[in-house]
Formats: sequence, C-alpha cells, structure tokens
Amino acid sequence: MSITSFLIYCIIATFTPGPTNIVILSTVHNWGTKKAMQYTYGASVAFGLLLVIFATLNTMFVTIIPKIIIIMQIIGSLYMLYLAFQIFKTDTSKPTVNQTGTFMSGFLMQFLNPKVVLFTMTVIPSFIMPYYTSMPAVLISVVVITLIGFLAFITWVLFGTIFREFLQKHKRIVNVVMALLLAYSGIMIWL
Repeated sequence: MSITSFLIYCIIATFTPGPTNIVILSTVHNWGTKKAMQYTYGASVAFGLLLVIFATLNTMFVTIIPKIIIIMQIIGSLYMLYLAFQIFKTDTSKPTVNQTGTFMSGFLMQFLNPKVVLFTMTVIPSFIMPYYTSMPAVLISVVVITLIGFLAFITWVLFGTIFREFLQKHKRIVNVVMALLLAYSGIMIWL
C-alpha cells in the first residue's frame, strides 16, 4: 500500500470545502468557536462511526448502497438546502439560539452528506483491505482516518476564528456566500 497516496486521498477528501466544512465556518462566524467545536465533535463521531460501519460491513454495503443512494441523495440535499436557508436568513444583529451548531447537527450532517458516505464507503476497501485484513490493522486505519477528518474540521474552526473579525465586518456577504456554497453542494449531489 502506498501510505502517501492513502494520506493524500484522505487529506484532499477531508480538508477541501464541503457541506460540513462550510457549516463549521458559518457557525464560527455567526456563533463562535465553542458552538463550532460542538458541531465538530458531532461530525467527527459520525465520521468515525461511518468508517467503522463500512469497514465492518463492506461487502454487504457495496450491494445495498446502489439501491439506497437515491434516498440518501434526496435526504442529504434537502438537509443541505435547509441549512443553506438557515444560514442565509441568519440575522446576527439579534442574539438567537442556534440549532445548527450542535453536536447532533454535526452528527446528522455527516450521516446525510453523500460526499462523506461515499468517502467512508471507498477508503477502507480501496486503500486498506487489499493489504491488511486483520481487525487491528483496519481499526488503526479507522482511527487514523477519523483523526485526519477531525484535524480538517479543526482547521476550518481555526480559519473561522482567525478571520472572524473580517467575517463579522462583512457578515451579510459571508452568510450569503456560505448559504450559496452549501446550496451548491446540495445541488451538486445530482450532477
């Protein structure tokens, strides 16, 4: 196995902008680092859980996924469009209770995000199982991939925290851009 190829694949898939990373940045911008970290913890737990599920039930899921992918696409894109609308209509001039920056919303976003599901479904059988089939090796791989994902989320939280003053200065534009990017992600599922 090429460790370099494996790490590059994991880093590109987790660090590049996607629905979860966009929501993390928006959450930092609108409600701060603490809320974004709650979301990040939920997203990380779901990411690791998806990796465990697909590593454990790999052969079964390869035959089932094509049958349920359309349902996942519908639910995932509707959820992303809903979150895009929530970000778009956010009025940060009034203090509100945010329901998108929670552990559960991060957890749900990962389970409903087709990019994450397809990544977790393919990374283990493509990079690990052809070379290592023992449970400890697969488990170590799941932990490493989950840590890479968590580091990606933390990077987005840090980016949002570092540039928060700038983002706050242009909050309406930032919310519109984040909402459009998230809506775009929801639509791209179908293209």
